[in-house]
Amino acid sequence: MARLDHKNTAKYWLHRHVPGLSLMRADFTSHEYAPHSHDAFVIAVTETGGATIKSRGVAEAAGPSTLFVSNPAEPQSAWMGASRRWRYRSIYLGEAAIAAIARDFGLPDVPYFTENLFGDADLIDGFRKLHCACEEAGDSFHEHELLIGVFSDLFRRHGSGQIPQGPRRRDRASVGKVIDLMQARHAEELRLSELASCVGLTNFQLIGLFKRTVGLTPHAYLIRVRLDAACRHLRRGCRLGESALAAGFYDQSALTRHFKRWYGITPRQFAEAARPRGGHPDDDGSGGEPATR
Repeated sequence: MARLDHKNTAKYWLHRHVPGLSLMRADFTSHEYAPHSHDAFVIAVTETGGATIKSRGVAEAAGPSTLFVSNPAEPQSAWMGASRRWRYRSIYLGEAAIAAIARDFGLPDVPYFTENLFGDADLIDGFRKLHCACEEAGDSFHEHELLIGVFSDLFRRHGSGQIPQGPRRRDRASVGKVIDLMQARHAEELRLSELASCVGLTNFQLIGLFKRTVGLTPHAYLIRVRLDAACRHLRRGCRLGESALAAGFYDQSALTRHFKRWYGITPRQFAEAARPRGGHPDDDGSGGEPATR
């Protein structure tokens, strides 16, 4: 299991004008992302070094000459391997931001991407400039213009209007029932057998069903549900320990460990970014919260 490296740094923040749009700037010397997914489009530009990113069952090298793009709910993992540094900028478009961009283009929905890595130098430079502009938080008109321009190029060149074939209807219904149970009872100590029995499957069949339909194991999906719940509590200003327990984690250190592995930042960093201006710190961060500089 990867350890938290205190030399790693990451800045995460929410865009001040576009709901559902968040950004991160990371500088890692040793980090490994466990298999996970996001409820968002992810676009990442590597500035220094690189990593190997696995998505759709394919592992590819991401570096300064590639733009990484993933669709919402697409499972992925990443590791640095021989690279001694991985400095990158990433943009996350949640549901609200996706809808906003679709409206900007007059589309019912944004395109789907059938590949993850693209080598367009001007696109890479465009997303880097967009990210830098959002971090500087200067001219919002310019930021919006950059956003429309780079996404227009990305959609036009690499987006697909074809929706990938979904799972069989019965599979979708079974997974939906289990996910509904996870959502309703994520704070409880759920068991694999309990989830499997609710749809009349064995534990093995349920694991296979989740891998086939959502690309994650039931446990990994439950972690995702609990992390989503923790984020909701943190946005409301709850303390880190309270948010961890309310989301279903054993303690604050467990929340920190999973949060860091999935998102590359700590729950405290997320809470500080989401806290309204004038808010107060929630606690002293004890219980495994790593320090960043």
